[in-house]
Parts: sequence; structure tokens; C-alpha cells
Amino acid sequence: MTAQSILKFLKTHGEQLDADIAAALSMPLAITRTHLAQLAADYKVMTYHSIRFVDGKKIEGIRYRLAGYTPPSAPGRKST
Repeated sequence: MTAQSILKFLKTHGEQLDADIAAALSMPLAITRTHLAQLAADYKVMTYHSIRFVDGKKIEGIRYRLAGYTPPSAPGRKST
């Protein structure tokens, strides 16, 4: 698995936590974070700290998304 597989995953699935990316790609979290740090240094991904509460449990992590990527609009009626 390389940084390219991470970019492909983010393009397909959108913004994700680092732990979710590692689990989905079956990569160790440390290696995933190394690749993500390199991608962030190259300005290919954007990163920010995130805190969520799921069933009263605090989940902290770093979220990543592609830099400069706007997903296509959803099909269907558009507002005017």
C-alpha cells in the first residue's frame, strides 16, 4: 500500500479519520500516518484535529480530505 492508495480511498470515500483509513486499507496506523504526513507536506491532503462523541464516548483523531477536490453534485433536481 502506498500514498496513492490513500489518495484513491479519500477520493472515493471523502473525508475520513486516520484510524478509519488505516482499517479500511489494512495498514498499520503508524505507516498510514507516515504516508498521510507526507501527503500533507506535499499539499495533496488537508488535515485537521477532530473530536466527536459517539454514544457518550469521546473519539479524538485527525481527519483528512483531498486538497482542492470538490465532489460532483448529486443527481436530481437542483434548487433555483
